[in-house]
Amino acid sequence: FTRGSRRIGFTQVSQKLRAVQLIGRQERTLHAGRIDLLAIAPDGSLILIEIKRDRTPRDVVAQALDYASWVEGLQPDEIAAIYGRFTSGRSLAADFQARFGEPLDEDQLNSDHQIVIVAAALDADSERIVEYLARRGIDINVLCFQVFSQGGQQLLSRAWLRDPTAEIAVDAKPAPGTPAEPWNGEFYASFGTGPERSWDDAVKYSFISAGGESWYSKTLNLLHPGDRIWVKAPAHGFVGVGMVMGTPEPAKSFKVKTSEGVEVPVLDVAKGGHYHRDRVDDPERCDYFVPVKWLHTVPVDQAVKEIGLFGNQNTVCRPTTPKWRSTVEKLKERFPLP
Repeated sequence: FTRGSRRIGFTQVSQKLRAVQLIGRQERTLHAGRIDLLAIAPDGSLILIEIKRDRTPRDVVAQALDYASWVEGLQPDEIAAIYGRFTSGRSLAADFQARFGEPLDEDQLNSDHQIVIVAAALDADSERIVEYLARRGIDINVLCFQVFSQGGQQLLSRAWLRDPTAEIAVDAKPAPGTPAEPWNGEFYASFGTGPERSWDDAVKYSFISAGGESWYSKTLNLLHPGDRIWVKAPAHGFVGVGMVMGTPEPAKSFKVKTSEGVEVPVLDVAKGGHYHRDRVDDPERCDYFVPVKWLHTVPVDQAVKEIGLFGNQNTVCRPTTPKWRSTVEKLKERFPLP
């Protein structure tokens, strides 16, 4: 579609949603409509993206809600088929693993969905409708863009109607058709290992961390002092349980204690990963750290990994699925608590 003299393509729109993977374009629904873009987030939820083009804002909101009612009912095999059509036969599971570094959990696939409307501007009536839907629990947002010229270059800027970093995925819900149950008070945490960060560092200096994009770090804000977290290293298994001792802090200001009891900046001593050091001045993409008192830990090569244990791509969540309750019960047998 066109804004001024600049053509804004699907790829540029998807780049504004860096933490998701595009899985479909112009997919036909049962009601003969076509979804502009369909994406998947690291937690397996789907994101329906509608581009305003020449439609009125009210029309595009109504259209998006209609399409969302269809997306809600998509089953894993249907989602995989959509991706196959979009990529000429590639595997959604394999590409999800490559993109996010963790297997796609069918129990979490499409357990939730979000609506994103892309437009140059939104009139006051439509803004009021979107805000109303959001207050009533509908996960909907608007990405507004503007094109302007500077020094002979055309630049694309964007702004969200509702700050996406403030929207925290609180509960990891069970798969569609599976009843939820009251949260058991235990938090799940995913600690990605590899070049980004080191579990050995986390144990030695008593922290968990996440970053790279705000999607990964924002759920750390769910944690408060006194909360108990069960930590899983993706692709390995559960590696520890601990008590939260503070609130999230950006990498540039977070400090830890050495074995001599001296307080130092974490990036001065945590050398097992890069912790996105090149992004320390970017509040959306830098790493954030939470201090933890470890109650029990094991090395990554001794992680607890069994068929049927809970997993989720959110850095932190409060699962309300029965699988989480049974997982914690099993982990308490393996990780004795003081």
